[in-house]
Parts: sequence; C-alpha cells; structure tokens
Amino acid sequence: MPAMWKILRRIGGGILVAGGVLLLPRLWTALLTLGSIRSVEDATPQPVTIVFGAGLYRDGSPTPVLQDRLETAADLYFRGKTQKLLFSGDNRTTFYNEPEAMRQYALQLGIPSEAIVLDYAGLRTYDTCYRARHIFQVESAILVTQRFHLPRALYLCSQVGIQVEGVPADRRYYRKSARLYWQLRETLATITALWEVHVSHPKPILGNIEPIFPSP
Repeated sequence: MPAMWKILRRIGGGILVAGGVLLLPRLWTALLTLGSIRSVEDATPQPVTIVFGAGLYRDGSPTPVLQDRLETAADLYFRGKTQKLLFSGDNRTTFYNEPEAMRQYALQLGIPSEAIVLDYAGLRTYDTCYRARHIFQVESAILVTQRFHLPRALYLCSQVGIQVEGVPADRRYYRKSARLYWQLRETLATITALWEVHVSHPKPILGNIEPIFPSP
C-alpha cells in the first residue's frame, strides 16, 4: 500500500508539473498585455478596430459570442473611437462566410457600409493579425474579442508590428461548459501562437495589398 501511494503521488506531481508548464504561456501573455486592455469608454481612439470571427449558426447568422464582438465594435464606432471596422473571419467555402455575416449584422446595428472592411482569409487569430498588418497596412488598432482571447490576440498583433489596445466583448453570461472549453482551447492555442511567432513563422493566405487608408 505505501508503494502504491508513492506511485500515485508521483503521478499527481507529474500532472501538476505538466499543467503548470501548459499554463505558463497564458500567464506570460496575460501579464505582458494586461496594461493594454481598456473599457469601451477608456479606449484610445484608433483609426481601425479589428473584430475577430467567432463562428456562425447553420443558418449563417452570428453566434452570441460573435454578436457581442460586433455590438462592442459598434459601440466604439458610435462613440467616435474608431473610423473603420475590419471584420476578419473564415470564408474557406461558399457555404460559410463569416465576414459577410458580420457585415450584415453590423448594418442592422446602424454601422454605415463605408465604415466596414472585410477580410475573408482570417482563418485564425495569427492570420488575422498578419493580414491586418501586411495586406490592410494597419499600424495601430483596437482589438475586440472576449477577455479569454484578448491576451493572445494582443500579443500576436503586437508581434507582427501593430500597436494595439484590446476591448473585452463579454456582454452577456456564457454557459460554464462553453467557458471551460474556451479556456482549455486557449491554453493550447497560446502555445501554438508562441511557436509560430518565434519559431516557425508561417505565412497565411496573402494576396494584393489593400490599404484601408490609401496614400494620396
């Protein structure tokens, strides 16, 4: 029996160590970006606000998470905090078009069409940040997403050369099961993000340069 307890203690200790290692990247990015998170009221005005896709229902309408992001971005726009809204999402097939669904919802909120820019190749957070800098020529921006995602988004965008602040889009209560899933997923995604910006440097889908604010 004592031998069994020793084995169990070692297993438990190994699990704790492994868990700590997995959480370190999230802790590190959270600490680095904590000072860049603002409320809608306190956000520094920026020419562009980047809104990250967050999934659609089968009928093509935005999920509640995405609705909250769009409503937060609209709040920033109507407060005069930003001039353009860059909606970045997944459009890898003709049957799934996040950016267009985001545009339609924003139009319903009263956002004028000329204030909206669509990025159809924002398949991941890394892709959105990279394309914002290199395709849309964004140099500074407000990022809008839920608080659990903000540290990774802020870190990635800053690493590709964008000066950023983040505004949380947590406008409602989310189910505990959903929040647990997001936290677990974000832990692994943050490890991947650090690997990509510091080691592998992958190139997302690119294309022609489309500056949001063209030079005269």
